[in-house]
Amino acid sequence: MIEINNFNKSYYNFSHKKALFSVQDVSFKVTPGVISGLLGPNGSGKTTIMKAICGFHFPSEGTIFVSDRDGNKVNAAEHPELIPDLIGYVPEKSILPPDMYVKDFLDYAAAMHGLYGEEKHKSLEKVIEECSISDVTHKKIKTLSKGYLQRVSFAQSIIHNPPNLILDEPVSGLDPAQIIQMRKLIQKMSETKAVLMSTHLLQEVYSLCTNINIISNGKLVACGTEKEILAQTKCKNLEDSFMKLTADSKNE
Repeated sequence: MIEINNFNKSYYNFSHKKALFSVQDVSFKVTPGVISGLLGPNGSGKTTIMKAICGFHFPSEGTIFVSDRDGNKVNAAEHPELIPDLIGYVPEKSILPPDMYVKDFLDYAAAMHGLYGEEKHKSLEKVIEECSISDVTHKKIKTLSKGYLQRVSFAQSIIHNPPNLILDEPVSGLDPAQIIQMRKLIQKMSETKAVLMSTHLLQEVYSLCTNINIISNGKLVACGTEKEILAQTKCKNLEDSFMKLTADSKNE
């Protein structure tokens, strides 16, 4: 589980001599067995929230808790060194080492998570099969297509079988066939993990997400199922709800 409580992230603007908020007073939960969507326009604060969950930076105010496999909560700001073992992170843009072979890279990723011997071998076999990358394990990463890069990135994120998964625009730039494959993989992972997926594509929310968190201008403007959000906005579809909520937040 991932729990965000009154999360604020601000940066000091020396020109204006004051703190400016990039994300303000955001609270929501991501529970196991559910795909939660973080939906918002570009620049709305989605990536800021996800990187804070991963321990890449810390809240200016508020708390972020990430649960381990036994359900124990870990404060991401107080114990950032523990977070990499509790979360699998797939960034929007590939940050994989281009000159490494796929198999060697995954072997390295497994070792970084403390996997060795038979345990590492089994983990490698499992993620290679789950992510359908057996035909490229002998290739250098720089030769891979966008679709395979995403799958290899996904494989490294689950090599240590984390209880939580963070996906930042996971289908960005993929063709229709690759999108379908990625959706199936995400759905399979959600059976045993808490999954938070950021996107600005409503179609991905329709296809994958049970719970939806809509963020605009750094603020959480709606949270719940599609039915609950429609009731809140009194709109007939999610598209109209999204446009209404984001427009209202800009006028505040």
